[in-house]
Amino acid sequence: MIKRGVPFLLIGLLIFVAYLFFFVGIENIVMILQQVDPVYYSLAILSALLSVFFYSLAWQSLLNLLSIKMPFKKIFLYVWVGIFVDLLVPAESVSGEVSRVYLMSKETSENAGKVVASVVSHRVLTMTVTLGSLVTGSAFFILQYKPTALVVIFITVIAVCTTVSLALLLYLSFKKRATGRIVDWIVRLLVRVFRGRWQLTRLRSQAQKMLEAFHQGINVLGKHPKGLIWPVAFSIIAWFFNLLLTFLVFISLEEYGILLSAIIIVYSISAAIQGIPVGVPGMTGFVQIMMASLYTLLLLPQGISHATTVTATMLVWIITFWFKLFVGFVAVQWVGIKTLMGDISKSSQTE
Repeated sequence: MIKRGVPFLLIGLLIFVAYLFFFVGIENIVMILQQVDPVYYSLAILSALLSVFFYSLAWQSLLNLLSIKMPFKKIFLYVWVGIFVDLLVPAESVSGEVSRVYLMSKETSENAGKVVASVVSHRVLTMTVTLGSLVTGSAFFILQYKPTALVVIFITVIAVCTTVSLALLLYLSFKKRATGRIVDWIVRLLVRVFRGRWQLTRLRSQAQKMLEAFHQGINVLGKHPKGLIWPVAFSIIAWFFNLLLTFLVFISLEEYGILLSAIIIVYSISAAIQGIPVGVPGMTGFVQIMMASLYTLLLLPQGISHATTVTATMLVWIITFWFKLFVGFVAVQWVGIKTLMGDISKSSQTE
């Protein structure tokens, strides 16, 4: 599946390079890149690492509430594996979470439904923080700077779509009957596609057990609202470091007039779009062009050129895609080596 994502990645790269060549000018990009302050850019990379660190802490807190105990270093490792899969497989926001559920269920021998409850709750927290920041940042920007109607409409559409997605996720989490119907439909579809490989009765029984564990986990989290304080706090801190990353990139280009509200709006919109489980791996090309265009619309009145916003977007992309892809690849290799060593150890003990 990951190999299938590589051609999409190359297509996205070609689209972005063509955009740079025809609409921005490679020479302008090179000129601005020569001004990058390596200290601030290094701090932006550190900010990316801290964001993943606190994101992992939020997930660990949710796992602890569900009595799933796991050392933080393994949780941190599995999060990076999920990021790697998300960036390469053209089903972002789903593929990485599936990999986390698989690794955690295999490691702890817990029912997958219980682990799914932690992952879904984690997603709900992330979406809520993103939506809250989008609404707050947009309201401040619209009232203060009176942007064009097109910008307001675009922001509103993204906010509404995110709200609907969040509401649907919450509805399915708490409505057992509705979730059961969807799971039953998926089971029937799998049985039809893989004729003879899976038996309907057995697969349905396994799905029901997982679904039961999932709703039990959601109910446990719902009955302990005080226990959600730390996951919420960690999610907000992770969000803050993601914003700080972009802010530091602009500072590295000696652009000190960057508006915090603009960063919040663009980051929130890009996060919402990248959460759609279709398209190019890491949404390479499309999201970068969209982010650069939005920054230009929001920051041009502050005297920040289109070439600068495109360069800043490219520098952010290098960290959020290529750097994370590299670290995720190392994590995948490490998990593979640990699994292999574990299998060898088990075989030697059996002998």
